[in-house]
Order: sequence, then C-alpha cells, then structure tokens
Amino acid sequence: MRRAVEVNGPAPVALAWERYADPALWSTWAPQIRRVSWEGGERLAPGLRGVVHAIAGVAVPFEVTAVHASAHDWTWTVRVLGATLHMRHTLEETAGGTRAGLVIEGPPLVAIGYAPVARFALRRLLAPGG
Repeated sequence: MRRAVEVNGPAPVALAWERYADPALWSTWAPQIRRVSWEGGERLAPGLRGVVHAIAGVAVPFEVTAVHASAHDWTWTVRVLGATLHMRHTLEETAGGTRAGLVIEGPPLVAIGYAPVARFALRRLLAPGG
C-alpha cells in the first residue's frame, strides 16, 4: 500500500534539510525516535545504515537508499515489527516556508498506522528555530 503525507511549515527549506541530513538531529523533531545509531558517514548518504531506537524500546534497522541533496529528496528502507517500509521524503520551498512530503510504501496496517505519527513529526521538522 502507498500512503502520502504532506505538511507545510515556517522553517526554511535549508533548516529542514539540515534536520534530515544529520541523523543525530532526528530525535529533536521526531518524538517517536529516542536516538539513532549509524555507520557509513556523518551525513545522510546512500548506503548509510543504522538503527532508530524508538519509543517502547523498539529497534528499527534502516538503510538510506538514495539522496538528492540539491532537490531536498531522500529515500530509505526500514524494518519494523516484521514489516518492511520504503519511504521517500521531499522538501519544497513555499512562499511561507517549506512543504514536507512523505510517501510510505508497505503493508496497509503499518502504512496507515504510521501516517499520523509521521504527520506530527513533520510538523516539528518544519517548526521555526535553530
């Protein structure tokens, strides 16, 4: 199943991209993430692999599969509770800030269930401030 989420917010696209590009920052805007451990570089890049340590002690292995920094676009694959999700994140500059898009592909219950969590996190991603 494919599920799309879109959120608008006041953060400039460069700030939102930096929040994506540095995995150490993921837990600052995604409340479902407690911390991230990874290998393969300090910045978002194809082949970056690691584990998102989520709430309730859930460990979510991931691999970044594509990054187009100039287009503010990246994809990754995550495995959570026996399900594999493919997710594509995009950022687009708008007159009032940035639009964040997310396409989730995976089992219907997981894709539908994750959409509200993602929407909340993306609002925080696009919050103003540094």
